[in-house]
Amino acid sequence: MEVWNSTLGSGFILVGILDGSSFPELLCAAITVLYFLALISNGLLLLVITMDVRLHVPMYLLLGQLSLMDLLLTSVITPKAVVDFLLKDNTISFGGCALQMFLELVLGSAEDLLLAFMAYDRYVAICQPLNYTILMSHKVCWLMIATSWILASLSALGYSTYTMQYSFCKSRQINHLFCEIPPLLKLACADTSRYELMVYVMGVTVLILPLAAILASYSLILFTVLNMPSNEGRKKALVTCSSHLTVVGMWYGGASFMYVLPSQFHSPKQDNISSVFYTIVTPALNPLIYSLRNKEVTGALKRVLGKRLSTQANL
Repeated sequence: MEVWNSTLGSGFILVGILDGSSFPELLCAAITVLYFLALISNGLLLLVITMDVRLHVPMYLLLGQLSLMDLLLTSVITPKAVVDFLLKDNTISFGGCALQMFLELVLGSAEDLLLAFMAYDRYVAICQPLNYTILMSHKVCWLMIATSWILASLSALGYSTYTMQYSFCKSRQINHLFCEIPPLLKLACADTSRYELMVYVMGVTVLILPLAAILASYSLILFTVLNMPSNEGRKKALVTCSSHLTVVGMWYGGASFMYVLPSQFHSPKQDNISSVFYTIVTPALNPLIYSLRNKEVTGALKRVLGKRLSTQANL
């Protein structure tokens, strides 16, 4: 294994899931399809929420931000991985690695917080409906969105800067699809045990605390829903909440494995699968989970597309 010292002019070699697969071409095709599915589905959802005034309410404004985060997150990871595989060039510069890590941390952490705010929105809508316009006003909604982005950016800046200040001398090869903290620390020359503890604390703070808030919100929601006199209201509430919980389970499952599970339980293959799941698979499926089971979204999509088609026909 090549021994080297990193400088600002040096780079890394990304050896991810595509390189270790038995059928790399098939896997590359699947990842490419998932990426285009994420682009189209999240793009459509953003378009519908932006253009249909009936969806300019907190629930859908938060959903629009989720689509934006998913769209950007998968775009940070997938195109480079696919192009690198096709060109047989897996190198990434030191600065490119730092930037990719920063963007992935920003978008991932922001989504962690946003999902907790979305759970709170559902809690207020179902358990405190008379106070919804006060507790979830547009001002409060945009404050939640800003808080997600700002806290995530500050955290990502600190952790990505601290990670990249290490000297990397064990190897240029990162056994991962993209630049992420845990696999990169394995290349560091110095003892990283204290910093790994800091990363673990970050994982617990950014992942487990919002997850605990989500579970608490949905426990209260479930109690309220079960006591609803109307079967129609009960069914609508359960459909909306089940969609959100499906997204939460997919996202937090993969991210928690990467950042909360102790490092001795990790292997490069497991880390790659976990990261692919929450950076490529989940962004592609999220808008489908929300839109296919939501009559308001499907209705808005038909209205927006209908207007576009009628406008083109008149031209």
